[in-house]
Amino acid sequence: MPASIFFAETKIPHQKNYGGVDFPAVLSPAAVDSHNPSVLTAAVKEQKPWLDSLLHRHGAILFRGFDSSATASDFNDVVEAFGYEELPYVGGAAPRTNVVGRVFTANESPPDQKIPFHHEMAQVPEYPSKLFFFCEVEPASGGETPIVLSHIVYERMKEKYPDFVEKLEKHGLIYTRVLGEEDDPSSPIGRGWKSTFLTKDKSVAEERAAKLNMKLEWRKDGVKTIVGPTPAIKYDETRQRKIWFNTMVGAYTSWEDARNDRKKTVIFGDGNPLPGHIIYDCLKIMEEESIDIKWQKGDVLLFDNVAVLHSRKPFTGPRRILASLCK
Repeated sequence: MPASIFFAETKIPHQKNYGGVDFPAVLSPAAVDSHNPSVLTAAVKEQKPWLDSLLHRHGAILFRGFDSSATASDFNDVVEAFGYEELPYVGGAAPRTNVVGRVFTANESPPDQKIPFHHEMAQVPEYPSKLFFFCEVEPASGGETPIVLSHIVYERMKEKYPDFVEKLEKHGLIYTRVLGEEDDPSSPIGRGWKSTFLTKDKSVAEERAAKLNMKLEWRKDGVKTIVGPTPAIKYDETRQRKIWFNTMVGAYTSWEDARNDRKKTVIFGDGNPLPGHIIYDCLKIMEEESIDIKWQKGDVLLFDNVAVLHSRKPFTGPRRILASLCK
């Protein structure tokens, strides 16, 4: 069946367009009687190849208007319908809670804190290739999820700071973070080492850290993790272009709490410090090129974690965004 039977391509405010390609793609129900989650699940199963090609072309797809009463379980069904392999959340920094099946809460850091642009788990070797977000409770105000195309960031940074980008490509980055024993919900990087490595056994944690190219230094108040050097620029083979694939801006501007000094959490792979003014200018470029996803209840956002960086704006009132990570 043609995709037009299930989906209508629509627009959202401030949508970007690069070379005739909208960012993100936006799909709504094609028929009036399609406003329920089971229809979306069935449509995904029927149109999986077309949706995969759409995702590859646009980098992100927003499914909007299917059912504002959809639940976490409905969202899990949609994720399962795509058939992507699940990626266990091992090595990530954000506090999260499993909700149902493959569905977790998104970063649970305090609502007044902004989460800067990043590729999910870019600092470890095994990162998700795709991410799903689902709006269970839309925020009273704020709480948007800005997204930006990684190759656009690379192109602008390469043009403005060629020497800096060359050094990044040559040396990569080293990330350092101190983890407590238990989760700290007051911190945007407050995931404790037990939940980070999904174990209470230090020897098991060391084994799992080694698989992530991560060194551990145990302390009285927790453990210091050191990752890298890891590449900061990657080549996207499927799209044949270089991409800005790192957590440099996020680490330098927000990886700070009682245990961590953000300016020391990320350095060049040769051990030299990063130039702060360039990092903040990179953040400005990301903000200029990004589009805010203003959440509506029932929204499902799927994006390619290689092609797209994401962030979160502060918010007030209740807000519940759920997530699922895929290999």
